[in-house]
Amino acid sequence: MTHQRRAQKIVDRALAGLRLSQAEITVLLSIDGADDARQLFAAARELRDRHFGDRLFLYGFVYFSTWCRNDCTFCLYRRGNGESPRYRKTPDEVVAIAGSLAEAGVHLIDLTMGEDPVVFDGGDFGLVVDLVAAVAEATGLPVMISPGVVPDTVLADLRAAGADWYALYQETYAEPLYSRLRMGQSFAERRATRRAAAAAGLLVEDGLLLGAGDSVADRALSVSAMSEAGAQQVRAMTFIPQRGTPLADHPPVSTFDELLTIAAMRLSMPARLIPASLDVDGIEGLVPRLEAGANVVTSIVPPATGLAGVGQAELDIEDGLRTVAEVRLRAAELGLRPAVADEYAAWVGRAHGLAPPSPA
Repeated sequence: MTHQRRAQKIVDRALAGLRLSQAEITVLLSIDGADDARQLFAAARELRDRHFGDRLFLYGFVYFSTWCRNDCTFCLYRRGNGESPRYRKTPDEVVAIAGSLAEAGVHLIDLTMGEDPVVFDGGDFGLVVDLVAAVAEATGLPVMISPGVVPDTVLADLRAAGADWYALYQETYAEPLYSRLRMGQSFAERRATRRAAAAAGLLVEDGLLLGAGDSVADRALSVSAMSEAGAQQVRAMTFIPQRGTPLADHPPVSTFDELLTIAAMRLSMPARLIPASLDVDGIEGLVPRLEAGANVVTSIVPPATGLAGVGQAELDIEDGLRTVAEVRLRAAELGLRPAVADEYAAWVGRAHGLAPPSPA
């Protein structure tokens, strides 16, 4: 049997609602070329449409502190990188930016920071808890917080302050690769912190980094592990070599593997939220990711605020291309629309178990 025929049988199983094995995910992630991937992407869109209709969810991104105590080899903002742009936004600045994003039509405010030494070394997590409370109150929107690995008691405080989501990316479930990417950081502790977040009542996002030394087998392991873990939102992002880091000269990779991974995630986790990030290819990369089955648009960053991205610190931001208006234009090409705020709030409520399920 040819690889294409094997892939088609697996796609058919997914469309029939059957659970995919790690071996089957490996087959999907081994597809070579856009023509052979067409059936996979079409199936991913069909499953997305079954669960979410034509709705897209939009996330405003506020990277409020680029200071970090860690030395991740892939990250521009690693502790030892003298070429990293550094800033800390004040609470008033963050609340104002979040308000502008809410007015523009995002459904969620994504508050992200490095493991800032001011917070972590001083143990002053109240700064982050208070910021979450202020943004939630000012915008009335769900809030996602990505503060790094924090104590379990802080997770409970974040939930009480109004956070709905906790984002903490494993990057890879291949432990030898993890140890090279997140140097000096415990694989098990990171995994356990997401479980603790769920126990504290937070929805959880996990994520993979592609192209920084991983193999197809590593990706399949990771997708399978994420499926088992049950995070409500799962993402994959292509590694962009960053200046001043140990991987600065790592050969750039195609984003095709990211599209395959998005589609494989959709087939193996059809009802999860799966982002199309503007942080890799900017606005021009949005349509391919939506065509691969994504249903969330992340890394919407307003211009003239001094905010940076993660994978691409500057791409499209000051040109005003990472905005709700630009996303609407691209989504309309595919017959997709941003949800209304109540639709996303209702989804979050159901995910929290606060409301009964309803059709898309």
